[in-house]
Amino acid sequence: MTFALKKTDALSRARLGSLVLPRGEVDTPVFMPVGTNATVKSLRPDEIKAMEYRLILSNAYHLYLRPGDRLIRDAGGLHDFMNWQGNILTDSGGFQVFSLSELRTVEEDGVRFRSHIDGSRHFFSPEKVVEIQRNLGSEIMMPIDECTPGATPHDRAAAAEERTFCWARGCRAAFEKLCDPERQSLFGIVQGNVYNDLRERSAKNITSLDFPGYAIGGLSVGERKDVMYSLIAFTVDFLPQDRPRYLMGVGEPTDLLEAVSRGIDMFDCVLPTRNARNASLFTRDGAVGLRNRRFMEQYSPVDPECNCYTCIHYSAAYLRHLFRTKEILASVLSTIHNLHFLAELMAGIRLSIKEERFSLFKMSFLARYLGE
Repeated sequence: MTFALKKTDALSRARLGSLVLPRGEVDTPVFMPVGTNATVKSLRPDEIKAMEYRLILSNAYHLYLRPGDRLIRDAGGLHDFMNWQGNILTDSGGFQVFSLSELRTVEEDGVRFRSHIDGSRHFFSPEKVVEIQRNLGSEIMMPIDECTPGATPHDRAAAAEERTFCWARGCRAAFEKLCDPERQSLFGIVQGNVYNDLRERSAKNITSLDFPGYAIGGLSVGERKDVMYSLIAFTVDFLPQDRPRYLMGVGEPTDLLEAVSRGIDMFDCVLPTRNARNASLFTRDGAVGLRNRRFMEQYSPVDPECNCYTCIHYSAAYLRHLFRTKEILASVLSTIHNLHFLAELMAGIRLSIKEERFSLFKMSFLARYLGE
């Protein structure tokens, strides 16, 4: 994997770049749709490709438990198994493991946990999560890290940061032993909770390992927006300019713009697809809930300015009907719309950086989206 930084905005930290990955080039800033269980829920791979997505995310924790990483390896790897020939980033599952607070025990060498599916016992060590992701065959893999809740006391957050660094070293060593760097890359993850001193220490520790890319983890987990934005800006100062920066778990349009303006290149989140399945759709005038009675007789698209398949062919009234009658097509059409909306937003961001008008683009988009 290589990363080329093509342009930096003069009035912000927004960056235009390009990730060159084994299965094709990916322009940044980029949003990655989430296909947790080897599928972006309700959509076919060709539909995702048609929206010009070239990089998606799947989750190693879920795929390890079901159907199993070795089964996927024997099926030819994750790309063949799910018939997605674009690039894939796999999350190690650290966030999922640590969210199961009553089902896991943290040890110095890794995490013991019980499956949320059947209660079976498992152990994730740094080498184990690298081996799982090697079997999956993703282009970008993530190390195991300890993600702490937003209200964690400083001493506990400091211990988690130290453990994250220790595990990152273990993952790096396992990657060098098990993986082909021509086919796969391992990123590092910065932790540190809401504490600037821990974020700085984590960033310096993780970058000392010279990963080809860096993620900022442990944000968008309940802290205030202003705190999240401040921590992003603070942490970015300690990350190298020539490596991609990935903000994990963020996908709300306002957050994408604010994070891009602070120097972030990559994003993922279940929010766009999960919201779509719950009748919440993005529009240029803000998010709308299709179950609202005001859409009952709206025979125009949910977003008249959108050119996605859904808005070209269907009315808001029809989509509302599908949700009220619990038809599967409701999720399909709404997910197409939300992912198209974010693809268009990211393309607009990239073009505005290229044309040196990002700040104007951001201000104009947010003023309309937030109704200000």
